[in-house]
Amino acid sequence: MSRSAVKAKKEPWCRFRHRVVSVLLRPVVWLLCWLKYGISPERFRQQGKRAYLILYNHQTPLDQFFVGLSFRRPVYYLATEDIFSMGWVSKLISWLVAPIPIAKATGDMAAVKTCIRVAREGGTIAIAPEGNRTYSGRTGHMADSIAPLARKLGLPIALYRIEGGYGVEPRWSDKPRRGRMRSYVSRVMEPEEYAAWTDAELFAQIKDGLFVDEGCDNVRYRSKRRAEFLERAMYVCPRCGLSELESEGNRIRCRRCGLTAEYGEDKRLTAIGADFPYPYVGQWYDAQCDFVRRLDPAEYRAQPAFTDTVQLYEVALRKNKTLLRSGARMALYGDRITIDENAASALALPFDELTAAAVLGRNKLNLYTRETVYQITGSKRFNALKYVNFYYHYQNRGNANGEFLGL
Repeated sequence: MSRSAVKAKKEPWCRFRHRVVSVLLRPVVWLLCWLKYGISPERFRQQGKRAYLILYNHQTPLDQFFVGLSFRRPVYYLATEDIFSMGWVSKLISWLVAPIPIAKATGDMAAVKTCIRVAREGGTIAIAPEGNRTYSGRTGHMADSIAPLARKLGLPIALYRIEGGYGVEPRWSDKPRRGRMRSYVSRVMEPEEYAAWTDAELFAQIKDGLFVDEGCDNVRYRSKRRAEFLERAMYVCPRCGLSELESEGNRIRCRRCGLTAEYGEDKRLTAIGADFPYPYVGQWYDAQCDFVRRLDPAEYRAQPAFTDTVQLYEVALRKNKTLLRSGARMALYGDRITIDENAASALALPFDELTAAAVLGRNKLNLYTRETVYQITGSKRFNALKYVNFYYHYQNRGNANGEFLGL
């Protein structure tokens, strides 16, 4: 074995510089969170010198900052591959805080091994088991694999709750609103406590401890653009089904039938000139999922359900991404996605050949094949969610439950 190989093998993940960076950046990060959201995360004063596995629900783009402000020691976060595909910026982030890379929506044994390595070095690890920010205001789907991973790490588990984040900045929005937020450690489960539980029992405790439903409370959040970009999340009109929606200010409207609703400071949806059947976005979101589950994919094999103008990138995981096409026409069918299908350079992505699909950030779409990762971006109003929902609905064929739609 070469000298360089021996050195790489012995190089620790947890570094002293991470502590220095954590201390230096803390005042800056606190000020950012206060100015943007009006939040001061609660300090976890019982931490001592122990390492923890922090599990948190995911509501805003800055959730990891809230976690970091609550804990004194450096925190090593699981982060999606998009953070590691930005060239020198990614290298700088890795040098400063060493996040743990994971391929979103796929099983990633390398990430598991890195978590074990960090735990053995005495590092604190933070994971959002949902793997996604909520669209509905309700804590979303979690993979039950988090329970055996937590057991394998053998660390005390800190359940970290974020409340009010959906009201302050919903995933589909670009602008924060003014309102009440809180983030804090709600419970610690010691290894001696969960050692006697089955994985199913531990998973149930994690889900229950992180569950938050903010789709139907009465806390008020102030903004003049409360409904703006809600069409990033919604694509099923309550009146006419699959449709195109458009938002402006505090209202959202179906372009096909004209049905309009206003999104209030209390997050209620109020009909304008007609009945709107769902009082809250969370209920509309649930109805949209049910609508998709009832669809027959075969009905959309000849004609697409949706088309969008997009930019297509190829992602070199943990390196960079390359623009392949700009202004391309993407079409969503019941069994495939196509890019510029009538051109000589047409790209067809049958659902049977995709291994996963995921929404990153507000509305970036990642499509995974065995050889390639494609990333698609569109206009600011682009809805990436429908592509993920259609893909997983297709994959659910023959599944007795068929509930999971990708988030």
